[in-house]
Amino acid sequence: MDQVLSSTLLLTLLMGIGLVFFLRAASKDRTTIVEVNSSRPPLEVLEGLDQWLQQRGWQAIAGDPEQQLLRFEGQVEASMPLAVLLSVLGASGATALGLVVRQLLPSYGYWPLLLALVGPLAGRIYLTKARRQETLELKLLPPQGFIPTTLKLRAHRDELIALERSLGRSLNLHSDGKLLSSPL
Repeated sequence: MDQVLSSTLLLTLLMGIGLVFFLRAASKDRTTIVEVNSSRPPLEVLEGLDQWLQQRGWQAIAGDPEQQLLRFEGQVEASMPLAVLLSVLGASGATALGLVVRQLLPSYGYWPLLLALVGPLAGRIYLTKARRQETLELKLLPPQGFIPTTLKLRAHRDELIALERSLGRSLNLHSDGKLLSSPL
């Protein structure tokens, strides 16, 4: 009986460790730099990007005409469904740990089951870490051959993917394709 409880305790602790690593990964900074080309004139591309970013809640905070650099800032919100899921997973994992502790230490009665109250803390941690200010930098590079507009974008990976999917056709934006094909 002790071997079964010990292995169950080990598996429950491993599940808790997995939850901790998932929380770290969910709130990790994924800033990426990508070069984007367009056959459209630079002013048309920059105006289209500016309008799209403002519609998504980004605000222009700085610009440097000499370096041809624009900087935008926006508040990134956490996913509420993911926070709820993490809270449920944390509560069920903490309940499982409480049940194992109760079996190992019956003298504690049902007090170890109160560990389930700690579970929603996982969702709370995710919400506070995932909510943050993000910066998007846009630098206009000199024309390359027959391509009139080349931009270097530095932003969160998800924002760059949304930008390429939303404006790719309308502004004729092309990158090397690695951003949309990489799994991470």
